[in-house]
Amino acid sequence: MEASTKNMLRDEITDATAAAFAGTTVIPDRYVWSDEIAREGAVVACDEESCKLIPILDMASLLDGSQEEIGKLGSACRGWGFFQLKNHCVDKTVLERVKDNTLEFFKLPLEKKKEVAIVNAEDGFQGFGHHFNTSTGKLDWAESLLLGLQPVEHRNMDIWPTHPPTFREAAERYSMEMTKLTSLLMASMAIDLGVKPETLLETIQGKLQNMVFHHYPPCRHDADKVMGIPSHTDGLCLTVVLELDTTPGLQVKKEGRWFPVRPLPGSFTVFVGDILEVLTNGKYKSVEHRVLVDAERDRVTVATFQDACVAGMVKPLPELGEEARYESIGKLDYTHRQFSFLSSVVMKMYTSSMSLGIVLLHSTILMHYIWTISKC
Repeated sequence: MEASTKNMLRDEITDATAAAFAGTTVIPDRYVWSDEIAREGAVVACDEESCKLIPILDMASLLDGSQEEIGKLGSACRGWGFFQLKNHCVDKTVLERVKDNTLEFFKLPLEKKKEVAIVNAEDGFQGFGHHFNTSTGKLDWAESLLLGLQPVEHRNMDIWPTHPPTFREAAERYSMEMTKLTSLLMASMAIDLGVKPETLLETIQGKLQNMVFHHYPPCRHDADKVMGIPSHTDGLCLTVVLELDTTPGLQVKKEGRWFPVRPLPGSFTVFVGDILEVLTNGKYKSVEHRVLVDAERDRVTVATFQDACVAGMVKPLPELGEEARYESIGKLDYTHRQFSFLSSVVMKMYTSSMSLGIVLLHSTILMHYIWTISKC
């Protein structure tokens, strides 16, 4: 990858950035988005009726093999491309430890956080910094820590925080819990799709798992001019987000309208990624979503991204027994092609029926973690 391309994706947190996040009355131009991008599309009122539309699944029922819950899972992945997950099986002690360590890390002085600043290595952009710098030259109103968790050789321990002192252990244990949860969800999805559980499980076994710790500071002056994360779909297979507070901000797009998603205490938010859409031959939909910034409250999240492929290829599962709607493409080539579109638009899918045509989303959409080169 060219160095200039890397710089488009990651940027350091400077003293000026820290001052802006701390509440300066002047927002630097690099954070000010045009109204067309920052507030693109109609937003559905955040009332009780609209909130009832957001799919909420019960993990305990999925594990019990409830056909009704399996049907709800399929409906959520097909119609929305995401869902909130309650009654999950993740160890509560592990959750509390990763929450405490994440909050403590972001409270550290800037000079301490910069001890694990971004590393422009060939295998990714791990470390502390801005999580996106788009082709517009604008920066997101957020600071983040990106870590490679699985497989072990993917880790760069030089940028794993040693402050707070229990951070590494907390991240390690949380990673193992996320691996279990992802596998359980994929097994339930296989039942919905009518294939054997091992069919989907094999696509993620041994593949990359990345974790991003996000902090969105409040923007007390003109919060509507900045973006936590602009509109995008997730480029990998499955994303599991843990919200550490009740600050709103997440919105998902359905039928041309943005639906605010209220944080659900004790739950996860799970997104279908682009690769899972391809694996399911378009049955499941990768959802467009964004994060807005609150004027008064911080928002902190931990997002886990699971990669996948079929014997080194991004393609529909042969076990579905259907004519493929997507071109079969090597995982490395898939990642390279995504990079090539950063300067203008992001490629969401490849369709064989359109002679390798590209279904384009608007130019502000960014794929999460297309910097990640899979070692399938």
